[in-house]
Amino acid sequence: MSTLDRPLPMTSAPGGLPDRVTIYEVGPRDGLQNEKAVVPTEVKAEFVTRLVAAGLPVVEATSFVHPKWVPQLADAADLMTMLGERMGPAAADLPVLVPNERGLDRALELGARHIAIFGSATETFATKNLNRSLDEQFAMFEPTVRRARDAGLDVRAYVSMCFGDPWEGAVPVEQVVAVGKRLFDLGASQLSLGDTIGVGTAGHVKELVAGFTGAGMSVDQLAMHFHDTYGQALANAFSALQEGITTFDASAGGLGGCPYAKSATGNLATEDLVWMLRGLGIETGVDLDAVVATSAWMAGQLGRPSPSAVVRALAGAEGLAESGT
Repeated sequence: MSTLDRPLPMTSAPGGLPDRVTIYEVGPRDGLQNEKAVVPTEVKAEFVTRLVAAGLPVVEATSFVHPKWVPQLADAADLMTMLGERMGPAAADLPVLVPNERGLDRALELGARHIAIFGSATETFATKNLNRSLDEQFAMFEPTVRRARDAGLDVRAYVSMCFGDPWEGAVPVEQVVAVGKRLFDLGASQLSLGDTIGVGTAGHVKELVAGFTGAGMSVDQLAMHFHDTYGQALANAFSALQEGITTFDASAGGLGGCPYAKSATGNLATEDLVWMLRGLGIETGVDLDAVVATSAWMAGQLGRPSPSAVVRALAGAEGLAESGT
């Protein structure tokens, strides 16, 4: 099936939405971190380079977390070295997650210019994921962010469990705002709000954005990180667009989940998001065909179909479901 023959979304721009959106691709890190079978470093490097070539403006490559906690990412240093050999100086612009100062040291040694920290909006998840209390996490992150900024690095802050927690249930908006703003104020340039277990709904998104703007943050400083556990990720993304959000985290093929929260299933699929945005007339700069082909290839590497509806539709129609080739 040729590109002209296959379906494309009809563009109908309703107005009142952003003209352009930045997709922050988290597939290589958040997408793969929960895979039980270790993905070879060479495959990860190919995944990253394909995603960059597809026009994704930001591709988070890996995390310098201790291998004991996330064995899948134990090859972080080797991966970044391999990407440096493939991409040259551009590899330094790939963000990496760092959990603490030790992770920052490793990132600095490899010349990273963009890092992210990962905090929690709830006490229980902070304890399980960070081995710190809700308040203690800030003491851990403060020197990491300060040293990173002193070294000229850009810092992004994630805050998880913004819409609900599997142990604590509903999380008050004011609690999320207080934690998120405190993380951001350590010195981050952007705060990504995570629906870690996918329980958020469109009205909740609007309420949370209003909470942050009411606390003095602008929509330009916020990003959204949705999971599709209950099929709400695209609806939530559209709701966030209506509130002026222009950065969305997404994972190629809908890969992903959190190793410390069993109910945290796949991320919002990059392809599903691009399809919706294209239909709304919103620019992303992303080559949808290239991302679909990449996700189909990765599905072959992992030995199972892609969770993304768009990948399944287009790859099945065009014979792109590769078997490890």
